[in-house]
Amino acid sequence: MSPESSTPEPGTQFPGAVYATDSVPVLQRRSYWREALSRTFAAVDITVADEACSGTIRTSPLGRLRLATADGGPLRAWRSQRLIAQGDGEERVVVSLVAKGVVGIEQDGREVRLRPGEFAFCDMARPIRMEFPEPYRTKSLVLPRHLLGVGEEALRRLTGTSTGPDTVLGSLLSPFLSRLVDTAARCPSRTGDALARHVVDLLGVLAEERLRGAPDDTESAAPVLVLRIKAFVDRRLADPDLTPEAIARAHHISVRYLHRLFQSEDDTVGRWIQRRRLQECRRELAGRGAADRTIAAVAHQWGFVSAAHFSRVFRAAYGMSPAQWRESAVRAPLVLSARGGHPPARHPAPAAPR
Repeated sequence: MSPESSTPEPGTQFPGAVYATDSVPVLQRRSYWREALSRTFAAVDITVADEACSGTIRTSPLGRLRLATADGGPLRAWRSQRLIAQGDGEERVVVSLVAKGVVGIEQDGREVRLRPGEFAFCDMARPIRMEFPEPYRTKSLVLPRHLLGVGEEALRRLTGTSTGPDTVLGSLLSPFLSRLVDTAARCPSRTGDALARHVVDLLGVLAEERLRGAPDDTESAAPVLVLRIKAFVDRRLADPDLTPEAIARAHHISVRYLHRLFQSEDDTVGRWIQRRRLQECRRELAGRGAADRTIAAVAHQWGFVSAAHFSRVFRAAYGMSPAQWRESAVRAPLVLSARGGHPPARHPAPAAPR
């Protein structure tokens, strides 16, 4: 489908769309442009004055890819850990080609300034900062992360570096990507699917070539990956199917490597999941809102399939049963009210059992 000729609200998803600030009141342009960038690439924050904010984004689909041309004025944009934790865009990679102006990109401890004809890989699953010091035009491919076919550590070694026309593949891909973005909206569906597959193959070849000459910094990548995995686990504690296999699959790593990451944390994946679930159950059982709920219901809410198993591991972790813990939590405010003093100290919470 060709991009819409009108300017839709940024909050609406379109297979192909145009976002333009020209038709937006001046005082609303900054929020409009931030939302347009977020819908096209991934959630970002921006720094730019409302009166200075201007730009146009045109998007079109190509198979499983999204192609986008962005024209805008000077601004700064960044994707923080807070936005990443919300889960939006975490599975996307953006290949951004500069057609006009200069674009500064900072990611994974590296900084690069892209000039016309140069492009870079941007991983939306990790913090990134971008600076546009002058009017610019970028042509970008947005693709699901797993299509690129490289692992977590390999992708981290690709970001924060540029590819330009001074390399063999760069000299071929740069004009090809530019032309592809310009003409994708006119491609029939079947042709677009085939083109998308070939583009992904070419990007995979480029990634392999770049990785052969890139330094190996997987050790420094491990702590960042562990933080991402822990945030992923916290968002899905209620899912009883949250297993090491599911976690590894979501992060494009092997189960063996996942276990190795947690060995460096002096822990196991299973123990980490169980401990976090126990902590949430313990917190909820101590709240007034859980007084009318069964212990089994609270356990099921946080991913425990068996109430009996939950009771056993709770007792092993905290030295009392869930019912005793809830009773002591309810009794504490009564003791405080009767004595007019501070509540009695509660039992410490040792780590969950192995």
